Amino acid sequence: MSIRKAYLIQPGRDGAFLHKATMAPYTLMRLASLVPAEVDVEIIDEDLRPTPFAQMGPDDLVGITAKTLQIDRARWIAERAQARGAKVVVGGAHATLAPDEVSAWADSVAVGEAYRTWPQMIADFDRGDLQPRYVDEEWAHLDDLPHLDERVLRQVDENRRYWTPYLEITRGCPRSCTFCTAIRVSGRVMRLRPVDHVVAEIERRKIKRFFLTDDNFGLNFRLNPDYMVELFQALRKLPLDGWTCQAEQMVADHPDLLRMAKEAHLDKFFIGFESANPENRRELGGKAKGNIERYRQVIDRIHEAGIGVVGLFVFGFDGDPPSIFESTYDFIRSSGLDSVSITVLTPYVGTPQRQTWIEQNRLIPNVPWSLYDTNHVTYYPKQMSAQQLAQGYDWLSRKLYGYPSIAYRGLRNLRRQPVRDWPRKAFNSFSTDFGYRLECAHRDWAPAADGIGHPVRGLAREGATIGA
Repeated sequence: MSIRKAYLIQPGRDGAFLHKATMAPYTLMRLASLVPAEVDVEIIDEDLRPTPFAQMGPDDLVGITAKTLQIDRARWIAERAQARGAKVVVGGAHATLAPDEVSAWADSVAVGEAYRTWPQMIADFDRGDLQPRYVDEEWAHLDDLPHLDERVLRQVDENRRYWTPYLEITRGCPRSCTFCTAIRVSGRVMRLRPVDHVVAEIERRKIKRFFLTDDNFGLNFRLNPDYMVELFQALRKLPLDGWTCQAEQMVADHPDLLRMAKEAHLDKFFIGFESANPENRRELGGKAKGNIERYRQVIDRIHEAGIGVVGLFVFGFDGDPPSIFESTYDFIRSSGLDSVSITVLTPYVGTPQRQTWIEQNRLIPNVPWSLYDTNHVTYYPKQMSAQQLAQGYDWLSRKLYGYPSIAYRGLRNLRRQPVRDWPRKAFNSFSTDFGYRLECAHRDWAPAADGIGHPVRGLAREGATIGA
């Protein structure tokens, strides 16, 4: 057998807004860059265009990456590609966490990071010997990451087709939150990319703003401060409009690094406060303790450095009573947060949280993976009903993501910036909350056989779906 073409597919979910998609296929861009130059490769982002099944045949290798909420769609794609004679490899977070499940319908499963195994899959397929499973959980040094080649950059055209490009600088997280998949997908050891590689990639991609996909970038303020100094000094020299990253509260305890981060064009920290309820501290793995006064201190210190704060909150912990939504809203209103993310606790495969709830018989049966999106209730909470949890989430999302609230927080954030910076900072001041508004809209969508949600007017609000 001789390979004709490699298709790399990102299953659709959100579609495009004003002809641009939100989630750039960053991992697939790296994998596409590993395909030998003599082999044709095509990246398909279904949020921008449909998968061209009619063009596929027995000499084609199809790779699909999928999170849990996309895995139903991934299976739908795989079945149709296989019907054309193509072989299908499935990777990503869900395949890594539940390889046996995915093996039941995929020709091959990529467990862990595929930067080492993907070239082997291509070679094995080329000689007609594709293996059922490839495993790479050695957590390779990030200085070995493949460079994004020019044919991939031209094909994706991310600055024209995506609202905010993605970038990776570090990988891994040593925390042990019971509900998080990060350490199971990226490892416990924090790994760092060489700073010169980061700068070179930004320049080659010609990106002016980006969102870091790093699970816990801010933890490096404590673990690798010298690396942070080197990185911020390098980024300061670039003509960036701004960038954002995920962090912990402890970044507020490093004023010198905060100052340097601001000089390096950092716009916002996405900080996992997780819960405004101190009863949940055991489940938060050391990241947060429900200490409201500490939260206020963190926000104020970061604001003093001229950087915005996006507060991330999760609802449905065993310590949460029905009143948690109103008390959290009271805190958010008075906190000065620039943007807010609210999610429903979700028991992903491979996490201690899910195993505990399986043992306690608390998972709601027959919930499709497409509803494991942190917008829907997939289990029975301890101190409230599933309906109360969903209704509380809906109430809070309406409070937070109404246009007046988005405008108020966005303008407040913009006023913190020098007037001369308003033209290039306006997008970031409003885009985060607007994005979360669109995400919460999935509560009004129902799953279909193709694995993609479809709008059903009033369905979620009227209690016709799980978690309503």
